[in-house]
Amino acid sequence: MSDRDVLHAAVVAVLAVVLTGGLVWVAYAAHVWRIARRSPVVPPGRMTLLVFGRRLVQDWPEHDYQQRLARALALIRQELAEQVLLLGGCSGGRISEAAAGAAWLRQRGLPAGTDLQLEQASVDSLENLRHARSLLQESGPLSGGLPPVALITNRYHLARCQWLARRLGFADCVLVAAEPELRLDQRYVLRLLLESGYVMWIDLALRWARLIGHRRIAARLS
Repeated sequence: MSDRDVLHAAVVAVLAVVLTGGLVWVAYAAHVWRIARRSPVVPPGRMTLLVFGRRLVQDWPEHDYQQRLARALALIRQELAEQVLLLGGCSGGRISEAAAGAAWLRQRGLPAGTDLQLEQASVDSLENLRHARSLLQESGPLSGGLPPVALITNRYHLARCQWLARRLGFADCVLVAAEPELRLDQRYVLRLLLESGYVMWIDLALRWARLIGHRRIAARLS
């Protein structure tokens, strides 16, 4: 979205919070927490794995990203991966998040013959999924359709990824949590609250855009 659209959406979200006395944010926070708590660590069957990247530290995956990669590696070893897409372009380092993730997997014994692809053109979750959609439509056997996918990321990030995936046409997608279970500490509660604010912002922006016929905002989220 343009800067004007971002400001427009932010004003809508802030007004919603003020007019509801914060209850709307509480509702979104409950939604994000519920998904974070309930999401499984194994998909229901063999699927395409989409592994979300994260900003690198000295060109190497940091803790949360390593958890995502470790979950993907475990599923690959369980033969639950049809193919694997590592998502993430350059976010300030010399190499892409996807390339660093691939190096991490190979260092830890990525099984031979794994169908591993790198999506290196994106810098946020929306772009991750948009470029992944293009790659799957171009290379898949479904004549432009999308295969069943498992979205692998940290629990605090799952609700946003689900919202974006459904908006972008991933009709058959499941959430797979990187962490074995949800453990709440100060850092994690803060991340859940920040994600709640982000999900609230994009969801209310889209609803408002539809209401007033703002095509540019709606198109940006598709």
